[in-house]
Amino acid sequence: MRSIWIMFVLMLITPCAWAQNEPGRLALNVQNITLDLSLDGLVAAAYFSEPENLNFGGHDPRDRGFTLQNLELTLGGVVDPYARADAHIIFLIEDGESIVELEEAYLTTLALPFRLQLMGGQFFTRFGRLNPTHPHTWDFADQPVINNRLLGPDGLRNPGVQLSWLAPLPVYLELIGSVQNASGETATSFLFEKGEVVGGFTLITRDVRHASDLLYMGRVKSAWNPSETVEAVMGVSGLYGPNASGPATHTQIYGADLYAKWRPLDAHGGFPFVAVQAEAMTRRYETPMQDLQDSGTYVQALWGFVRRWVAGARVDVAKGNDSADSLRDRRWRLSPNMTFYPSEFSKWRLQYNYDRAEHLDNPVHAMFLQFEFLIGSHGAHQF
Repeated sequence: MRSIWIMFVLMLITPCAWAQNEPGRLALNVQNITLDLSLDGLVAAAYFSEPENLNFGGHDPRDRGFTLQNLELTLGGVVDPYARADAHIIFLIEDGESIVELEEAYLTTLALPFRLQLMGGQFFTRFGRLNPTHPHTWDFADQPVINNRLLGPDGLRNPGVQLSWLAPLPVYLELIGSVQNASGETATSFLFEKGEVVGGFTLITRDVRHASDLLYMGRVKSAWNPSETVEAVMGVSGLYGPNASGPATHTQIYGADLYAKWRPLDAHGGFPFVAVQAEAMTRRYETPMQDLQDSGTYVQALWGFVRRWVAGARVDVAKGNDSADSLRDRRWRLSPNMTFYPSEFSKWRLQYNYDRAEHLDNPVHAMFLQFEFLIGSHGAHQF
């Protein structure tokens, strides 16, 4: 009797599956749980000469004083030999209110044939280099202007599915395609929230009635080694989906990105190094009267000149065909910074921004002092 109770308790507290191995015999298959768990905090102190009308990103320091940019709880692990699950839960304080949101939660296959991989759930669209990443992995305290304008303050993300294929070639070549919902505040270039005004048009409600009412993304990514000390990754991406300025209007966004990194053969702990990253994007936003055209780019360079110390600089340029709209006028920004890594689990960053835009009477000067801490597992960053 006692052994029966022990078995019953094990069934309640242990993730398991009962399988019939042989007639008349049951076997207990226990899941091998290895949970990746981490908590990452990103805090900044900021000063602006003129903090108004800068169209900040959702995680950017936006007010004079202190900002909790991001507190991220990450959970992940292998479900079984066939899939892995990951989730990212975000905590923010915005205008004095506490906000908790599920940023990402998705399942990724591990054993599909023909070099295929399927992902499904809520995830960042794999458009370009920066959009799929989280703020604590950024090399600067704020996101580039063109990402904010075209992909949204919180990045482009929504529920959907993604399929990728790794080509059997001597060089790295990956093809990625996804289908996602096109609605909500995380899809500002598409079916953004009803009542918002874009290009002078008040957005309407558009329901999903056909396959054309979803958001489609295609991306080609390639990596190669020009020399023993240089690695490079290049990608091109495209987005197509409906927008809410009219009952049959659509948006197209195209982008190209490049990342290259130099490290000498005798590098110690990853230092010294020089890394260059650039993205260029263009958008065609249909409205019932005319098409809105937007484009922009950012180019950044990092120099890890000595262990733990990295100097960087970024240049942002964005423009549109409506100089009266603060989200579509001409704007450029210069951002030098310096980052110190006491360890791989923390960092201090000092950054200056020089910001100019047509809708601003004077240039805006900004200073940021940013601090990050990480508790738990440290996931690998994308190359």
